[in-house]
Amino acid sequence: MRAVKVEVCQLPHGEGLALPAYQSADAAGLDLLAAVPADTPLILSPGKHAMVPTGLMIALPRGFEAQVRPRSGLAAKHGVTVLNSPGTVDADYRGEINVLLINHGDAPFPIRRGERIAQMVIAPVVQAELIPVASLSSTTRGSGGFGSTGR
Repeated sequence: MRAVKVEVCQLPHGEGLALPAYQSADAAGLDLLAAVPADTPLILSPGKHAMVPTGLMIALPRGFEAQVRPRSGLAAKHGVTVLNSPGTVDADYRGEINVLLINHGDAPFPIRRGERIAQMVIAPVVQAELIPVASLSSTTRGSGGFGSTGR
């Protein structure tokens, strides 16, 4: 497994929280924690969304991105997921990583300080060079779109 070095800066409202960590030896994602005040959990009402701070900024190497993805347990047990999944953190972004969560469940969901709210996957990026052409090569599928290859 190849490791890439990522600089991380903890903001004042994230102090005291653990840095993102992999929960198993072969995990793809680092868990992101909520950096909300300890005495004021963020209550996410059914059907509502909120930007949840992590108290972290990162400096990714050029050619990499961070994908912010849902945690399967939150989605399966509570209907809470990342709204813009996957969220993308570009290599040149230097602001705080926030997680846009939505509650698709039927009960209010309290987000407490230090709770694991999402996972962050570091991945290589390939940028495309778009080449204007008059037409594209043909394929068996052609222009068949949604549902064209089956259910």
